[in-house]
Amino acid sequence: MKLLRFGAPGAEKPGVLDAEGRVRDLSAHVTDIAGDTLLPEGMAKLRALDISTLPVVAGTPQKDLRLGPCVGRTGKFICIGLNYADHAEEAGMDIPPEPVIFGKWTSAICGPDDAVEIPRGSEKTDWEVELGIVIGKGGKYIDEADALSHVAGFCVVNDISERDYQLNRAGTWDKGKGNDTFGPIGPWLVTPDEVEDYNGLHMWLDVDGKRYQDGSTATMVYKVPHLISYCSQFMSLQPGDIISTGTPPGVGMGQTPPVYLKGGETMRLGIEGLGSQTQAVRRA
Repeated sequence: MKLLRFGAPGAEKPGVLDAEGRVRDLSAHVTDIAGDTLLPEGMAKLRALDISTLPVVAGTPQKDLRLGPCVGRTGKFICIGLNYADHAEEAGMDIPPEPVIFGKWTSAICGPDDAVEIPRGSEKTDWEVELGIVIGKGGKYIDEADALSHVAGFCVVNDISERDYQLNRAGTWDKGKGNDTFGPIGPWLVTPDEVEDYNGLHMWLDVDGKRYQDGSTATMVYKVPHLISYCSQFMSLQPGDIISTGTPPGVGMGQTPPVYLKGGETMRLGIEGLGSQTQAVRRA
């Protein structure tokens, strides 16, 4: 299934994408793509539906029908740093001996095609296409061998980053990671049965038509099961939590000379089988 949320910001309704690329309304069956809906029993209930009998929503998704964040009521937005060997090389940093964890504030979350806002005073706003894990069944001290049973689905994340705030503003990375609109997610939550090999997904990002990132989840250092297990050693994972798993090379900071967003650009990005995002960039 490709689950989604459609409608105006703050008033999104739950939906599912059908085989013809149309949105079907799930409102009669669930209140949101969030909470208990993401548990195994909630997902089983959705799988049992005959999608062809659900009401068709007017409009074409990501054109004249806005899609919101593919998950609602996210409690934690957990990110993993320097988790691609080729990105660590690009950044001139060593591969960390264990995963680097930082957080994005949940107020950064926005729809996959919503405008991205450069913070006031920013000169180093950057992009990062990433594979997002959406937690279904929660847990703590999760065994790596059982980790995939805790996954409700996967999605595209743009881990937008203000590098000066991240690296030079007297604190942890969080200052440069959690600004409003710095966490577009979606367009849809893709259930694991539709993802053939999450270890070999092509991922890409363009700015104004120029390809900057062109990589694969194959170069991920710490893989999905390990990340779920590892994060659960430090916090309980709960339905709707997102783990954003790191980015391949091609970020603006890694260019020679560095390239940063100034306002007026258009970003397009996507991951094989998980859909794409398009964001206009504007200044606050």
